[in-house]
Amino acid sequence: MINVIKRKAKVKEVRDWATEFGYIRNTEEQSSNGDESSFASENYFASYSKGLPHHSSGSNSGEVNAAAFEALVQATQSGRNEDYERIPLGLPSNNRKLTNPQAGWNFDLQGGDPQQFLMPPAPKFSSAESAAEMVELYWMALARDVCFNDYATDPIIAKGVADLNNMSDYHGRGPANGSVNAANIFRGFTEGDLKGPFISQFLLMDIPYGTLCISQRQKTAVPNRDYMTIYNHWLDVQNGRDTSLPYDPCKTLSSDAGFFSPARSYIKNLRDLATYVHYDALYEGYLNACLILLGMGAPLDKGNPYTNSTTQFGFGTFGGPHILSLVTEVATRALKAVWHQKWNVHRRLRPEAFGGRIHNYKTGGKKYPIHADLLNADALTETFTKFNSYLLPQAFAEGSPTHPAYGAGHATVAGACVTILKAWFDESYVIPNPVIPTCNGNSLISDPSGEVLTVGGELNKVAANVSIGRNAGGVHYWTDYTNSLRLGEEIAISLLREQKMTYHEVGHFTLHKFDCKTITI
Repeated sequence: MINVIKRKAKVKEVRDWATEFGYIRNTEEQSSNGDESSFASENYFASYSKGLPHHSSGSNSGEVNAAAFEALVQATQSGRNEDYERIPLGLPSNNRKLTNPQAGWNFDLQGGDPQQFLMPPAPKFSSAESAAEMVELYWMALARDVCFNDYATDPIIAKGVADLNNMSDYHGRGPANGSVNAANIFRGFTEGDLKGPFISQFLLMDIPYGTLCISQRQKTAVPNRDYMTIYNHWLDVQNGRDTSLPYDPCKTLSSDAGFFSPARSYIKNLRDLATYVHYDALYEGYLNACLILLGMGAPLDKGNPYTNSTTQFGFGTFGGPHILSLVTEVATRALKAVWHQKWNVHRRLRPEAFGGRIHNYKTGGKKYPIHADLLNADALTETFTKFNSYLLPQAFAEGSPTHPAYGAGHATVAGACVTILKAWFDESYVIPNPVIPTCNGNSLISDPSGEVLTVGGELNKVAANVSIGRNAGGVHYWTDYTNSLRLGEEIAISLLREQKMTYHEVGHFTLHKFDCKTITI
């Protein structure tokens, strides 16, 4: 029989250890890029303010009411619910509420505390790095309808490549940080991101879901329809006007006409990818990847304690039910941590707001400290020629969500969930029979690249696809993706380390981090 007294003592030992492990974790002070304090006397034009009241005319048009912004900051500093309830919103009705600004104050009983994880300051508004990130977003908007298979020959892609190579501080050049070309433009920064098709196999393959087999043909947005390119509409949205469209993926509604295609399609271009990440459940892509890997019988990590057992296999621990719950439960930990970064530390303005500053500058409304790389970029000329404004065209009718840009929720969850999967499965396993979508999106064909695609590489790629898909929609920047992905990775590692103490079985996890370093837990 089990000795109940000894078991109780062991329970206390494990929980005390987890408490101590959490207590000694990082307690460094966190800092923003300083833009908020630098431009306090100029209506905080370089900080997030969507949903608050904005000036509607004169040289300050599009800038936030300073008192309203300061009420927001006061709430994020005090943490008091009554202060959050006093934040002024921009419109008396039909106003979008702020998204969960108190989430970062919450605690967690697994993994690190949400406020103990760090992110570096975001690039400054006036920097060459911010300029390059905005130029990339303009080109992504211009290239939304270009089929991934046509990148090598498409003239828009060629112009984007040339323009981005003229940027003095552009970091989106793949793992080698070399020149931009048609093969690496808009791709992620890990080695796996540059191998084979643009889209990960985990966003293309059928998903086994119990007795169902789910095709990944998506309900997609119609081509050549972009939003918030008219200044008055843009200003309404900054004030919090809800201009979102009704969306039901299971049927075609009459209100869908002209906005969503009645024909389903595999993800074939940036617009399709942006639509996917507009409506997905945040851990959806990684739960699907897990189901696909389990369905194909992909080998588990060699450290799994049941890998070499001749009498047992895993189930509630180290088996299917364990990984299916673990890959999703890490998402809420990731969201609490990144929401602390968003609201309590950085408050970075969304790209759509930056586009408003650019438009006002270029049309003579007001001068801002915008880097010359951006003001002189061909991307702005191309955008004005197409839309008759310098506003950043949005893929979503309502633009960004009502929370700050940095870090990115999708990217943090991506980093966390993919790290769990890389720890669980053998990353070196080769994906059989890789495919690409045709440019009409109707079907899949064999991947003509001949590249060997591994589980680890394709997991890195699906994390990049989902994160960069948000950039393609116009709602996030490059560093929102890269630094948030690393944040999510650290959250997942902290969770795995704490859970390991609870296991009876003797085993370990080995995984390759996004920086290519190998760790064993």
